[in-house]
Amino acid sequence: MLNIYNSLTNQKEEFKPIVPGQVSMYVCGMTVYDFCHIGHARVLVVFDVVYRYLQHLGYDVNYVRNITDIDDKIINRANERGEDFYRLTQRFIDAMHEDADALGVLRPTKEPRATDSIGIMLKMIAELVSNGHAYQAPNGDVYFSVAKYKDYGQLSGKKIDELRSGERVEVDTQKNDPLDFVLWKSAKPGEPSWPSDYGDGRPGWHIECSAMSTQMLGNHFDIHGGGQDLQFPHHENEIAQSECCTGEKFVNYWMHNGFVRVNEEKMSKSLGNFFTLRDVSKDFKAEEIRYFILSSHYRSQLNYSEDQLNNARSALKRFYGALLGAEICEPLSNTDYQKRFEAALNDDFNTANAVAVLFDLVRDINRAKTEDSATVNALASLLKYLGGIIGLLQSDAESYLKGQVGDYSGLNDDKVDDLIKQRLDARDNRDWALADRIRDELTAARIVLEDGVGGTRWRRG
Repeated sequence: MLNIYNSLTNQKEEFKPIVPGQVSMYVCGMTVYDFCHIGHARVLVVFDVVYRYLQHLGYDVNYVRNITDIDDKIINRANERGEDFYRLTQRFIDAMHEDADALGVLRPTKEPRATDSIGIMLKMIAELVSNGHAYQAPNGDVYFSVAKYKDYGQLSGKKIDELRSGERVEVDTQKNDPLDFVLWKSAKPGEPSWPSDYGDGRPGWHIECSAMSTQMLGNHFDIHGGGQDLQFPHHENEIAQSECCTGEKFVNYWMHNGFVRVNEEKMSKSLGNFFTLRDVSKDFKAEEIRYFILSSHYRSQLNYSEDQLNNARSALKRFYGALLGAEICEPLSNTDYQKRFEAALNDDFNTANAVAVLFDLVRDINRAKTEDSATVNALASLLKYLGGIIGLLQSDAESYLKGQVGDYSGLNDDKVDDLIKQRLDARDNRDWALADRIRDELTAARIVLEDGVGGTRWRRG
């Protein structure tokens, strides 16, 4: 039984799709004016796991992840570079796909672009104006009237009166209320625009996602996801304008992943701690980045540091070391490992606990390597299968480990003996992490260790 933490109700709820056997899911995607950063990577990987696991459970998943290819940041960046905004966004869409593919992120079922959905946005705006939930201001902009929607604040827990009294931004005199948000922006000189009944202009950010999600999934769908930073005002505004337009409940389950921090500080360009995936990938493999993201629960804050990525590297070396030399076959079914692994993911996609099960499997594989090759092959096959459910361990073990552990492939016998002594000393000192690391590195160098009553023997594999 899958349980999902619903940000709308602030509690875990049993997942019950609107249509049995089918899942409709929308995730707010990238605004494409720059390369993807670590925060984007978390959104991509988190909801890729949700997508993969729902499919593993047998659901037919219609997964929509949009692309925002028109907004102020895009226009400003294109103007700064003297570049057509279509060319700019296409370049960064291509880069986003390259980064996502490297991370092992599956392509969504549909990937609509905002600029291809202007017509449906204008239809929604017209309906909102017609039913009194939106109005055109004297400057030509069209605004949603927040006060007309009695349930505003249901997702974020914010109250309209408190928001209004705490409003610190300069009040736009064109609005009826400082909380009203723009649905359509009238054209400014030199900006891209589209014709409409309200004059030439372009859509506001919030209406884009309401239009694309309902166009692809219907007025009422199962899951809407995105980063925690989008919960207010973006997702709050999506609910308001969508439900006022359609008269139907918008979404059943809201999912939000936590923030990414860098060395315990908020990631920010102004602080100089802003890392794109391409920066990080110069020193770490994409799968190490993916593992790092999955080693924490998606709703928790994720602290980025090189130490954390080095830990991810060590963990994957241990996993692939366990797979090295094993013959991969059909995995065992209905094992205790799989039950525990699925129980973790059924508990609000708890990848941290699922990864802990993989560590138990690795431990038992390494213990079996001195005894029973058939057991090793069966357990290794299960390890690879379970890892695949969350998008890990899909590389060839030997290829993955090549060049990962220094110049160990040419170890002479004296050096092997010395490393084994270091491992035994580490075990005597109860430094299990060091002992495991030495074993994994020797395994990666095709040195087979056989621990016994009389000590540790070794041979070249």
